[in-house]
Amino acid sequence: MKQLIEAIVKPLVDYPDKVQVEKEESANRIVYKLSVHPEDMGKVIGKQGRVAKSIRTIVYSAAGSHQKKTYVDILD
Repeated sequence: MKQLIEAIVKPLVDYPDKVQVEKEESANRIVYKLSVHPEDMGKVIGKQGRVAKSIRTIVYSAAGSHQKKTYVDILD
């Protein structure tokens, strides 16, 4: 899943080497924390959050077969 998020985000940003995805797992959920260069934040979020929503939709669909709830947080 981490590779999927990176594959989606890296082509969108100006600083692909600054893209980092960390995974936090608990008993009933998995949280992927995405951090990018501050100048790329607007590109990842998009107008009215459309790009961020699309990223989350793709990740949720790919993780649908897992037993745990999956979340994507974009860190600033």
